[in-house]
Amino acid sequence: QVQLVESGGGLVQAGGSLRLSCVASGRTFSSYTMGWFRQAPGKEREFVQGMTWSGSIRYYADSVKGRFTISSDNVKKTVYLQMNSLKPEDTAVYYCAAASNGPDIVAGRNAYWGQGTQVTVSS
Repeated sequence: QVQLVESGGGLVQAGGSLRLSCVASGRTFSSYTMGWFRQAPGKEREFVQGMTWSGSIRYYADSVKGRFTISSDNVKKTVYLQMNSLKPEDTAVYYCAAASNGPDIVAGRNAYWGQGTQVTVSS
């Protein structure tokens, strides 16, 4: 089992940047594939990016490719989501997730979830 705690959300103007953090805990956290999702009001949850802890495999959503970057610090047991050139449509609650494999993390199934962190981008 793995526990996830996100932080780093907030209010930012369009064009600005934020970095979200997700601290993982649990004996087997490094065996999971990690991912970031977001859910805007009235919309379905959307996969953003994912990666293995080694960084050897990464998954991207076209909607944020080139603006968002996922990374990890294995020593700190932390996964990051660097978000640049933010747009008002990026406003959402952002969730960190962990799943056993890539297809599951992209689909957001059979996953552990954090509590979410709010990101609001003003125009």
